[in-house]
Amino acid sequence: MSPTYFSYPDPKLQQELKTTAEAIVAPGKGILAVDETNEGIGKLLAVVGSQNTENNRRRYRQLLFTTDNLCEHVSAVILFDETVYQKTDDGVRFMDLLKKKNIIPGIKLDKDVVPLFLSQDEVTTQGLDDLAKRCAEYKKQGCRFAKWRCPLKIGEHTPSVQAINDMAQVLGRYAAVCQSEGLVPIVETDVLLDGDHDIVRTQKVTEIALAALYKALNDHHVYLEGSLLKPNMVTPGQGCAKKNTPREIALATVTALRRTVPAAMPGVAFLSGGQSEEQATVYLNAINQVNLYTPWALTFSYGRALQASVWKTWAGKDENVKKAQLELLKRTKANGLASLGKYQGSGVSSAAGGKSNFSANHKY
Repeated sequence: MSPTYFSYPDPKLQQELKTTAEAIVAPGKGILAVDETNEGIGKLLAVVGSQNTENNRRRYRQLLFTTDNLCEHVSAVILFDETVYQKTDDGVRFMDLLKKKNIIPGIKLDKDVVPLFLSQDEVTTQGLDDLAKRCAEYKKQGCRFAKWRCPLKIGEHTPSVQAINDMAQVLGRYAAVCQSEGLVPIVETDVLLDGDHDIVRTQKVTEIALAALYKALNDHHVYLEGSLLKPNMVTPGQGCAKKNTPREIALATVTALRRTVPAAMPGVAFLSGGQSEEQATVYLNAINQVNLYTPWALTFSYGRALQASVWKTWAGKDENVKKAQLELLKRTKANGLASLGKYQGSGVSSAAGGKSNFSANHKY
């Protein structure tokens, strides 16, 4: 059998995947990432003096999902396994609530990172073994897309060829399995903020990583029109002395994407990667104002950069829910405008808008 002989997905499946992918990156909308692990959300609960119980995690997620008019600028939410099965106080499944609000539910599928053998403190992600079975179950529960994150660290000798190839192959395999079970795969290459490298180095690493990724997606016969990319923005490392302007960051980011990402792919939903809420919005706005042709929607898939003010305002107290929901709406609106290049800088004052959300070696 010739290695070039393969079939495309069934036309009906192609249409379903394409329709979902395009709906997620609809103009003026983006993704709310609520896929922190139980350990990850536990750290946030600890800050507001709440215990890391299943009910407290549910209460917080309920706050987010019951926000009125959330769908105005949020097209989709990424969930953690536990959340798929949780309900509101009055017994409505979160999945049904989201569907009613016209918000597409998706699921985080990677099972976090483990050390990459014989590398310089690099990692690989796990979770491929029973992936098809898990995809089928989440599809049955109402999920329509999935996300898998592969982080890469910039150091003197990293990321290595080994780590880059591993990231590409893992994401390629994951994306193919997702599509086989009817889920749109979001592939997340996350070139981390950790380090003191400059923006030129970040751009080069991002280009190499994305080139390897799209070669692997092609090798795994992934249907690009039914997939999405969640990359880092091209910024200098957290410890770099030279700080770049939003315009410089936008130009480096768009250039890296134009050199590596096929036009067939419907959209790019950036991760915020530890930027402050305001930074993430200002950079996204600048990206959408760059005067270069871009064939894809350029929008947001933010976790911390949509929720830092929400956490600060809620503080674990029921009486603060409405105020916290207003903070969420402020940030989603700001980023909805930024995804169209229409955000008026610093036009939104949020409870934690300027506070950095960076954490070294971040884990979800």
